[in-house]
Amino acid sequence: MTILILQGPRLTLEKARQWAAPLLKGELHEQPHAIRMTTSQDVPPERLAAWRNGADFDINVLPADFEPAEVRLLISDMDSTLINIECVDEIADFTGLKPQVAAITESAMRGEIDFETSLTQRVSLLKGIPAGVLDKVYQQRLRLNPGAETLLAGLRARGIKTALVSGGFTVFTERLKTRLRLDYTLANELEIAGGHLSGKVKGSIVGAHAKAAFLSRLCEELNIEARQAIAVGDGANDLEMMRIAGLSVAYHAKPAVQAQADIALNHSGLDAILAFLP
Repeated sequence: MTILILQGPRLTLEKARQWAAPLLKGELHEQPHAIRMTTSQDVPPERLAAWRNGADFDINVLPADFEPAEVRLLISDMDSTLINIECVDEIADFTGLKPQVAAITESAMRGEIDFETSLTQRVSLLKGIPAGVLDKVYQQRLRLNPGAETLLAGLRARGIKTALVSGGFTVFTERLKTRLRLDYTLANELEIAGGHLSGKVKGSIVGAHAKAAFLSRLCEELNIEARQAIAVGDGANDLEMMRIAGLSVAYHAKPAVQAQADIALNHSGLDAILAFLP
């Protein structure tokens, strides 16, 4: 049995029927956040990719070994996943360096250069920026992505723990932890000297390996298995933690990330993830 989840703001039950008719035989059921289809037909990855390219809504197949009722943890990336911006790019924008920093960010998110090197390069360009800029970025630029608060409320109602892990900075993750009642966070700490950014981070950099290790540590603390976790991200440095989670979700992600994730969301908000849970 194959279960397909169809989602998107433009999707209706009738539209789903019209889409499915020439492609699949199965039953369609409307539910909150999605339309679910069950079919006895297999859906090879190449066929799924072709369907996605031709649709204005999200089409996903639930992995056969995923157990929705057993999920106890959701761990999410921050920049361009939970929130709408890349914080380091916006910090740089206050000094006119956003184009240079954003180019490095894009390269890292595509996996063209390793994340640790890219972060070191980007943070070094921030040297001398007044620390007060960090508050301006949070207040003026940072916004939650659509569906974030609905998703988190739904997770809390189900007793699922939430974690925010970021190659970004603690000055943002800690504020979001308090504001959104998140259970766990991990990020890089910017070094500040004399009221200005020093161009360095304190301690080791939170990159791809650290994100995966954080997921593993939380599973150990919660006495659960990694298959009971959902990992959400958009860039190459999220792939390592996504590979070990029970369900990986690529949210408006780079093509290389979508190709390796269980779920790809390109038309829906973050609350679409609730459709994968009981």
